[in-house]
Amino acid sequence: MTPFRRSGPALWALALGYFSFGTSSLAVVGLSAPLSEDLHVTQARVGLLVTVFALTFAVTAPLAPVVLGRLGRRSVLLAGLAVMAAGGAAAALAPDYGVLCAARVLTALGGAAFGPAASAAGSLLVPEERRTRALATVFAGMTAATVLGVPLSTSLGQSVGWRWTTAGTAALTLLALALVAVLVPAPERGTPVGMAAFRPVLRTRGVLPVITTTLAFMAAQFTVYGVAGAYLTDRFHATTGQVALLLLVFGIAGVVGNAVAGRVFERLGGPVTITVALAGLAAAFAGLLLAPAGFPAAVAAFTVWAVFSQLFQAPQQARLVALVPDQRALGLALNASSLYLGMSLGSLLGSTLLPATGAVWLPAAGLVPLALAAGAHRASGRHRPRTPASPGSTTGPVTTAAR
Repeated sequence: MTPFRRSGPALWALALGYFSFGTSSLAVVGLSAPLSEDLHVTQARVGLLVTVFALTFAVTAPLAPVVLGRLGRRSVLLAGLAVMAAGGAAAALAPDYGVLCAARVLTALGGAAFGPAASAAGSLLVPEERRTRALATVFAGMTAATVLGVPLSTSLGQSVGWRWTTAGTAALTLLALALVAVLVPAPERGTPVGMAAFRPVLRTRGVLPVITTTLAFMAAQFTVYGVAGAYLTDRFHATTGQVALLLLVFGIAGVVGNAVAGRVFERLGGPVTITVALAGLAAAFAGLLLAPAGFPAAVAAFTVWAVFSQLFQAPQQARLVALVPDQRALGLALNASSLYLGMSLGSLLGSTLLPATGAVWLPAAGLVPLALAAGAHRASGRHRPRTPASPGSTTGPVTTAAR
């Protein structure tokens, strides 16, 4: 049995934690109507709950390794999941919008501890040549949250209410906590770090361009995806049912892209794989600009978009780990922060431009941050990792704790 297969249950436990994290962060998109009605606020204010979560995560994810550096990695994972569950329970019981916002902040704080630590732990469970597949397995939980978590939450919100739906997500987080406690081994403690530790990480050649690429790539996507429902209705005259169907197709296609990302990375290498992802997203946005106003055209463009977008995440994380192997937790925290910051900026850009320019030209606006991502990626490709993995490497499982 290979080390990767022996580590499989632990990786899937981490993926379940990512699933609950992703569902917690995005489910309110599909629950805006019942939330608006119950709390007597506009759906626009409900939409701000995504921004509250994303910005909290973006600010605190880099700080988590500093604050929690003295804890063992598994302790950080368990603490993060426990805080996420508490935030979910508080959200389900929230009597008003203000309390719900505070609960979202609490949930995001737990996610900021869990997310980067889960990626770092997954990269430590396997040999170096299997690292990208392991990261793809862990991140598959986030992809599945888009495929299953958001549509299921939307459906449950209509049938049992948003409170029970939110409570169910909190219960799922507790299940992930139990599985991580049982299945994920406890690596040795990392060396505690302070804020000064970020300085050498950011000064490492290639790191800043990599995380800038992540930020701009996510901003490009969320320029359209952040207002997907309104965009599809305006641009392609989609009905509510067609919007739900297309988002489900988008999620399924994303699972396919995430599943093949590791193999594509192994064949092409990190820089080329990221280039392919950027080119694929550009082609999808060009298709959205030129497509006729019919639902099949929207399905085709969104499917291409979903596949290529998921080629990006795991290889990008693997490249970052290779650049700063001794500080992978800090590097991955910075990458996660830039990811959510990009989501926030892209959503803000899309929600601002859609009423002003209309839906037809929105993908053109998304091409602007995508061009910035391409430029940053080109800059990152000039730098080689300090400890690159050779294709034929037979290195055993990494046992050194990431600091």
